Amino acid sequence: MITVLLADDQPLVRAGLRALLDTEDDLTVVGEAADGREALRLAGELRPDVVLMDIRMPELDGLEATRRLAGTATRVVVVTTFDLDEYVYEALRAGASGFLVKDAEPAELRHAVRVAARGDALLSPGVTRRLIEEFAARPSAPPGTDRLRPLTGREREVLAMVSEGLSNAQIGERLHMSPATVKTHVNRMMAKLAVHDRAQLVVIGYESGLVRPGWL
Repeated sequence: MITVLLADDQPLVRAGLRALLDTEDDLTVVGEAADGREALRLAGELRPDVVLMDIRMPELDGLEATRRLAGTATRVVVVTTFDLDEYVYEALRAGASGFLVKDAEPAELRHAVRVAARGDALLSPGVTRRLIEEFAARPSAPPGTDRLRPLTGREREVLAMVSEGLSNAQIGERLHMSPATVKTHVNRMMAKLAVHDRAQLVVIGYESGLVRPGWL
């Protein structure tokens, strides 16, 4: 069973998300928070697999709450009203596993929760790509390749394709290797770069200059 915590300051939004998730046999909502501080408290108490996190909340915003949850077993999927919200990109840098817009289809929401729970990232080509292309051009530090120094040439190839939002199977097809081998490369890259999921690999791919906005 995948456990989910809802963090949004609008009761109607939380009620709608709960209704969509609790109908699934493998998903259950274990708590609701109306601000970031309460989200952190409940995440510590309930240890959910996934938090659906709004960005703009009182007390403590979703960005800071996401940053404080980074590195824990709980995955964060940011839920935002706008598909080009600059704070969403910052949330990916802070450790979020992906994001959704609030008008996403119910199936997309359920898929996002399942993807995040299994330790993967929600990196579908659509709005995620547009957002990263828009804001990865303005990283907080000057771009450079130093951070990629631990990676082999093959790992850099895989990282570039991960940054396109490709799945392990799609990368395997391009590089003529099995999905299991691709997964091994991805896991090694995450260990070398000290990140915990593919979303952060994508951020590194852009910020290092390995992939440039507009290439995809």
